[in-house]
Formats: sequence, structure tokens, C-alpha cells
Amino acid sequence: MYRVSDVCRLVIDYSNEMNYGISNLKLQKILYLIQAYFLSKSSHRCFDERIEAWDFGPVVPKAYREYKQYGGGNIPSTHYPVKPEHRIRRLFSVGKDKTYSISEDDQERIKQVIDAFSDYTAADLVRLTHNQKPWKSAYDLGRNSEIKVNDIAEYFNAGNK
Repeated sequence: MYRVSDVCRLVIDYSNEMNYGISNLKLQKILYLIQAYFLSKSSHRCFDERIEAWDFGPVVPKAYREYKQYGGGNIPSTHYPVKPEHRIRRLFSVGKDKTYSISEDDQERIKQVIDAFSDYTAADLVRLTHNQKPWKSAYDLGRNSEIKVNDIAEYFNAGNK
């Protein structure tokens, strides 16, 4: 399993490299779909962080909080999460390091998911996930209930994509 922050960085960098663009809202849906893909193809999680059913679909709260500063705009590739007290140092030290702590095979799997949904807008992905059983089963207005990994695996392994 990988850290969700590493998966986010790969998704953001690749989306920008391919000129797909990636907002925080779209990132959240892509993370959910990546998790679903891993569960259906390899029966193990891509990342361990909790996915919750929010009003606008599945959300990984840890990732959401990290990128919420971008609002509805695209997240730039040069964003490397840093603490506020280190922002000055960041201006002088951000490099173009494209190494990830994700195996090359898994990077390719993640990129396949990104490519598959590149033409979808964030709103399209909200509609898509709202029609899927894992989100519908977990959603409870205002509660941000967890979407259980087992529910995701069961749904996507049943071929209900």
C-alpha cells in the first residue's frame, strides 16, 4: 500500500503532464476510482486512508484538506505539500523530482485510471459515483460516513462499473 499523498502527487503530475487538468473535486473521485481499480484487479488497496461519502461523492478527507486551497481550480504540478512555516524555503528548493514511492507497474495502473476518466469533468464524476452502490449505501446527509473498502471491492468485482 502507498501513502495517499504519493498517489495524489502522481495523479496531479500526470494529469498536468497530459494536459488533463485536475481540480480537488476531480482528484477525490479519481482517488476513489483508483482504489476501486486496485481492489478489483489485485484485491489489495492502493492506499489505506479512509474514503467518505460526502455530498459531492467520495472523498479522501486527508487529501481533500491538503488541496482545498485550490478551490475549484486546477492543482499545479509544482505543489509539494509543506507546512506554512516552510513556504519561504519552498520557493527556493522545489525541484522537478519525478520519483515516486510507487512501483512502476502500479504507476501504470494509476495512469490507466486517469486516462480512462480524463474526458470526464468533475461534475460528470460526481454523477457517476452518485449512481454507484458504495456511495449510495454509505451516504447520509451531513454525516460524511465511511465508504467501506469491502463495499467498493464487492461492487467493482461484480462487474458493476
